[in-house]
Amino acid sequence: MAGIIVHEWLAKRGGSENVVEEIVATFPDAQLQSLWNDAPQRFTDLDVAETWLARTPLRKSKALALPFMPATWRHLGAADADWILCSSHLFSHHARFAGPARAAPKLVYAHTPARYIWTPELDARGNNVLAKAARMPLQRLDRGRAQEAQAVAANSEFVRQRIQNCWNRDSVVIHPPVDVQAFADDPSGQLTEADRAVLDGLPATFVLGASRFIPYKRLDLVISVGVAADVPVVLAGDGPSLPELQALADQHPGRVSFVIKPSRALLSALYRRALAYVFPAIEDFGIMPVEAMATGTPVIARDVGGAAESVVDGVTGVHLDDFTGQAAREAVTIAAGLRPEDCIARAWQFDKSVFHSSLRNWVESEVPA
Repeated sequence: MAGIIVHEWLAKRGGSENVVEEIVATFPDAQLQSLWNDAPQRFTDLDVAETWLARTPLRKSKALALPFMPATWRHLGAADADWILCSSHLFSHHARFAGPARAAPKLVYAHTPARYIWTPELDARGNNVLAKAARMPLQRLDRGRAQEAQAVAANSEFVRQRIQNCWNRDSVVIHPPVDVQAFADDPSGQLTEADRAVLDGLPATFVLGASRFIPYKRLDLVISVGVAADVPVVLAGDGPSLPELQALADQHPGRVSFVIKPSRALLSALYRRALAYVFPAIEDFGIMPVEAMATGTPVIARDVGGAAESVVDGVTGVHLDDFTGQAAREAVTIAAGLRPEDCIARAWQFDKSVFHSSLRNWVESEVPA
């Protein structure tokens, strides 16, 4: 079966792009269509089709390009395919081709319905004046075009419920792929001298927060957990919230250490050294909690969102609503007593090999041979 894989845009890094790489690995003979491709080195074996937006300055600003996206997806030109698989977190599920591909069944792998259209409380981009004015028309358009899909897959039960609420569509759950082996392997042989120096400078015991330093990741609550449990905190990553996090850390002298832009090997070593990985964000799925479990480290996660599905409360981590005070202290105590082998076994249930087989079986079940 010859297919077309559709994705919003291709960036050098990003969670949805990581999923697309594994979709392409599952269907290596498929074509790949995006609005524009800013990561040709990630898809070197493919001729990625781009739209007219790729030839304009609009590709440098998603916000400015947004008004043109719905119409652009409807005029993708002639193509031939037995199926179309849209990897969507905005409008790519609106995709429509001319030629034989017009009649091909369209499947949608939904990372989420567009959050700043449907759930602006989870995405600040949906709170500006223009976004608010366009919300209702875009919701009507988006819901209508979601009905064109023959079938929809969600990346978590959390997103499946959102799809039902937003699009009035049911969906199956296919969790996104995690490279479990990369974190299950001992990283010590891949650490540089600089990495080792960083590790040597950290406390012997700590709780870890690792992600982009942006507000909705709520890394301030990682500090709250450490303070409540009287355990040092390590924050790994980088981003615009770094100054605010440093200012907060200054209120607790000597308790918080920062590791800026860790390599994957260093991140793996940090997971292994941590007493627990703390993940306060409400995410659609959340790859990093699975990475932490792959190293044998338990996760203290929010009790809603995708991490509440991957982290088994009382077995591979603790679900929390309150990341302060006694609840946080008890969570750290419980996490410290959990078995690393249970964490590792749970992580393998989300390995990319599971994703490949689940995705292929789903597509083959929906597309006539």
